[in-house]
Amino acid sequence: MKHDIPRDGLRPGFWNRPLTALTPREWEALCDGCGKCCLNKLEDADTGEVFFTRISCRLLDTETCRCGQYEERKRFVPECVVLSPKTIAKVAYWMPSTCAYRLRHEGKPLYDWHPLISGDPESVQKAGESVRGWTLPEFEIPEEDWEDHIIEDL
Repeated sequence: MKHDIPRDGLRPGFWNRPLTALTPREWEALCDGCGKCCLNKLEDADTGEVFFTRISCRLLDTETCRCGQYEERKRFVPECVVLSPKTIAKVAYWMPSTCAYRLRHEGKPLYDWHPLISGDPESVQKAGESVRGWTLPEFEIPEEDWEDHIIEDL
């Protein structure tokens, strides 16, 4: 299994620093590789409540739980949210509750299963925290049926 999130040569404990103090490599390394951010979501227009579905973005590689076109994703999926220290405050509510970016934005620690804590890039899958093996491709499910595939909060 290819784990393309390079985590070598980074400052020890960088994930405890303010998000605005991270280098671009540290920012990318903060991702746990779960793939949950690549699930399609529905937002209630009246309440703002976000519902995750088991329907994955067309670019998600469901084996690696990584974007198949990460560097060019906005070209293929214009509505893709690009996280950065500048945008996290606006989109944190849209991220899964286990997301390292959301957790750190909220001042919370990373989970023990996060690869930065465990030292094991497979720890996310071993803990059952990734989307590997249970998503449905968005092209197979008509958008009007997405409500039928809502899942519990992540």
